[in-house]
Amino acid sequence: MTGTSDSNSSSSSDNSIDNSSDITVVHVMRHGEVANPDGVLYGRLPGYHLSELGRQMADRVAEHLSSRDVTHVVASPLERAQETATPIAKAHGLDLATDGRLIEADNVFQGKTFGVGDGALKKPGNWQYLVNPFKPSWGEPYVDQVVRMMGALDAAKDAARGHEAVLVSHQLPIWIVRSYVERRRLWHDPRKRQCTLASLTTFTYRGDKIVSVGYTEPARDLVPAHLLAGAKPVKGKDKAFGA
Repeated sequence: MTGTSDSNSSSSSDNSIDNSSDITVVHVMRHGEVANPDGVLYGRLPGYHLSELGRQMADRVAEHLSSRDVTHVVASPLERAQETATPIAKAHGLDLATDGRLIEADNVFQGKTFGVGDGALKKPGNWQYLVNPFKPSWGEPYVDQVVRMMGALDAAKDAARGHEAVLVSHQLPIWIVRSYVERRRLWHDPRKRQCTLASLTTFTYRGDKIVSVGYTEPARDLVPAHLLAGAKPVKGKDKAFGA
């Protein structure tokens, strides 16, 4: 399956999609901005919550999806994902489910600064983790992320069969599963991920098969310019890197 994309919306589609009741839509949302004053790569660490701006992003996406036929909302167990998903579930009168397969990718640099021109990469003791970018050697293998994320997507598809589901996860796992579905290589330049804060990567199923992938940014106007997809990192401002 192939696809095309732009910064605001994109889709790849099977022209034979019809109005069958066996069409199920699974939106995978990246959480909103996190309060992270020290600029660490927080990874799976507990205690990182949405900032005020992040809560505004979550509310914006909840409003954007309010008219959709959402029957299932599920989030990563991390606080930032739970807090992002809560207003979406509330808008549809649904209980929020949790799926551990949606969690952030494991990373040996968790808890460390990882900025431009400073941080963990300047320390020779960390270079041993950079030997294989294709796996990658510094964290959870890309193939493992594909397996768990596809499992979470399929479970949501089954739970919302014939309707829509919303999953809240994290940038890297979302980008990796999209890359897999669109048949791109999994190793990549992190700066080129199209997965902005509070964005929606949407997978449409016919039966049990994904037939299209779309991407939208309902809260784009709330996202700081240096955190938009494709923006160049700015020293001292890459607080949400790897989120």
